[in-house]
Amino acid sequence: MDRIGERKVDSGQEDPHGAEPDVNVVTYDVRLGADNILDIFSGYDVILDGTDNFPTRYLVNDASLKLDIPVIHGSNLPLRRAGQCVHAHVGPCYRCQVPRAAPGRGLAPSCSEAGVLGVLPGIIGSIQAMETIKLLLGLGDLLVVALLAYDALEESLPHVSG
Repeated sequence: MDRIGERKVDSGQEDPHGAEPDVNVVTYDVRLGADNILDIFSGYDVILDGTDNFPTRYLVNDASLKLDIPVIHGSNLPLRRAGQCVHAHVGPCYRCQVPRAAPGRGLAPSCSEAGVLGVLPGIIGSIQAMETIKLLLGLGDLLVVALLAYDALEESLPHVSG
């Protein structure tokens, strides 16, 4: 509660070493855009996308494909109870799976308008973290040809083929 209203870049920098002393958090105090995304992403092994809007999500997708860096998208849908996770690199990318941009303004409520079930970002983030571990360590089956759509109320994890 004490971080409500705080900028994400500042909140992300606070005590990242509490759980893991070897974590090195690098922040970029800039708005991600077409003019800087390639420079920011260059040199990383994997991109975890937790962006909260469609234009930036498509920008992340396109930059990661151009740089040949795997990206694992995670988002919380404005339905209060749903989230999704997509691993795009070997299989269909985010733009392939969600080819149309966001609905026009006012046609669908945003997360800030409709709300998100409080535990949902943690669940989707944990799925993203597990996919990243699997990718980096070469373990298990990666989520590469599917969209994992988590429904918190139904406790279901259906895969939607790409």
